[in-house]
Amino acid sequence: MPGTRDHAAPDPVRTRLAAAGAAALTVGLGLGLRALATGSVAKYGGDGLYTILLLALVVLAAPRVTPLKAAGSALALSCLVEFLQLSPVPAELSRHSTLARLVLGSTFNLPDLFWYSVGAATGWLVHTAVATRRPAPSSTAPG
Repeated sequence: MPGTRDHAAPDPVRTRLAAAGAAALTVGLGLGLRALATGSVAKYGGDGLYTILLLALVVLAAPRVTPLKAAGSALALSCLVEFLQLSPVPAELSRHSTLARLVLGSTFNLPDLFWYSVGAATGWLVHTAVATRRPAPSSTAPG
């Protein structure tokens, strides 16, 4: 019916707010992990969180994206950055900037690709769970 709101359609403003909150939470978890953990836990946990952060940023930019497309995009971006590390560019930028080191890394590491996949799958599961929750029907309908 024209003029009625589809309660099953996602609200882009709420979706963006949730994605921004998820991004902030993910950054906090990543920084906490780097501060508290060492070795493989910090390294590979950070890889998974990196991809989850990218997924949140994809949803922030495109709030109507499906969970599968968001996870696939985040995984593709993560892998692209990892393969970029086969060139000298990220290492050179990382020498001059802490932010570049956090975002781009510096050296290629094949196992990172697996942990990016774990992060994408985890983000997909969470996004799917959140996206399938439907708001309660409005009680203001004429009756």
